[in-house]
Amino acid sequence: MHQRQLFLQHVAQTSHAPLMLEIAKAEGCILTDVHGKTYIDLISGIAVSNVGHGHPKVKAAIHAQTEKYLHVMVYGEVIESPQVQYATWLAQHLPENLNSVYFVNSGSEATECALKLAKRVTGRSEIVSCAHAYHGSTMGALSAGNDESRKQAFRPLIPDNTLIPYLDYSALERITDKTAAVLIEPIQAEAGIRIPDQAYLMAVRKKCTETGALLIFDECQTAFGRTGSLFRCTAIQVIPDILTLGKAVGGGLPLGACISSREAMQTFTTEPILGHITTFGGHPLCCAAGLAAAQVLMEEQLLDSVEQKGKLFDHFLQHAPGVTGYRRCGLMIAVDLPDVEINMQAVSRLVAAGVFIDWFLYAPASLRIAPPLTISEPEIILACSKITEVLEQLQTSAQ
Repeated sequence: MHQRQLFLQHVAQTSHAPLMLEIAKAEGCILTDVHGKTYIDLISGIAVSNVGHGHPKVKAAIHAQTEKYLHVMVYGEVIESPQVQYATWLAQHLPENLNSVYFVNSGSEATECALKLAKRVTGRSEIVSCAHAYHGSTMGALSAGNDESRKQAFRPLIPDNTLIPYLDYSALERITDKTAAVLIEPIQAEAGIRIPDQAYLMAVRKKCTETGALLIFDECQTAFGRTGSLFRCTAIQVIPDILTLGKAVGGGLPLGACISSREAMQTFTTEPILGHITTFGGHPLCCAAGLAAAQVLMEEQLLDSVEQKGKLFDHFLQHAPGVTGYRRCGLMIAVDLPDVEINMQAVSRLVAAGVFIDWFLYAPASLRIAPPLTISEPEIILACSKITEVLEQLQTSAQ
């Protein structure tokens, strides 16, 4: 059977109309399919490939680790150098209270770990999170945040979750001494890049401190340079009690992390022992790749050019034909179009034109742009010219 037929028959589908791109090679910001057609990657595998595809230093780290060992033992029982080195690197680049790293396999698992940790530390059960937030698809992550449209098919979910509107100061009164944790994104990604001011997140921090609730920041999409800083929490100077990481943390390989204080993490060691376990979390190959990618960010000073590149997107797209709204932080961009149908047409036409682009779960009328941080100015200009051309075509056809 043809590869496309095998894909449809044996690989579980999550939509009725998969893109069906068959990629043969990915390098830098360029994807190449089996027919030799190239695409400028503007989504980085959803904020994963921040240092570009196939970075030589990341590939070298992976190769070097394969020569040593792969899986050895359930995470946390054996001293494996890549885990130790990466955990140390993360602790050195985070606030002092975020010094103990629990590696998992994904951002969803990082959420699960964080929710368990908050309940264990506080002895409370309520989780407060925000509407239109996405923290993963596992049962705990699905129970927190999200919209009813994504939850209804899977009920009953985990109880004692409270949803509040994002950026609503008055809703913070629903954080009480019964709340174990507030789970929140410092920039709400799937809602279409909703960027709060510092005062709002400081108010959330203050309310958590007053009530004894823990503050969990989900930085799965905002970390590792995406917003122009290594971590969003340090840039805005609002420090959580627990930080979750995913996406780019693995340098292109599957990895997540739940980070807190050593004192908090120690609660997983007793009553019960092995209070949180994972077979493959912190896999040495993934940690080696993640550490190499993190070092590339710093050594190649990729953070320094994020804002300049973001402004170049502003110049071409902020007032492009048919654009009804525009939000950006670093290289995390939402371009609002008149409605969902027009946006889906734009995505389809852009992919056909060689621009790999996407939309948002809770903002389906908006184009998602989150390219590798290594994207060059000529690549930005070319991508924006194609986007503008497609938007002009759609506007003309609508008249």
